[in-house]
Amino acid sequence: MTFVKTKIALSKLQSGDILNVKLLEGEPLENVPKSATEQGFKVLEVTETDKQGVYNIKIEK
Repeated sequence: MTFVKTKIALSKLQSGDILNVKLLEGEPLENVPKSATEQGFKVLEVTETDKQGVYNIKIEK
């Protein structure tokens, strides 16, 4: 479900725009970058935030 929401947000952006997504570690963190790459988007960065177990992912459309 997390990637579905991410894909909807990406569909509203212009080519070259960047979407910042906050994810919890575990399944969302494993699946969203993988699915985004498979769909032709570019994952620019995956970094842990100040909160343990929360990650920020930058995806370029």
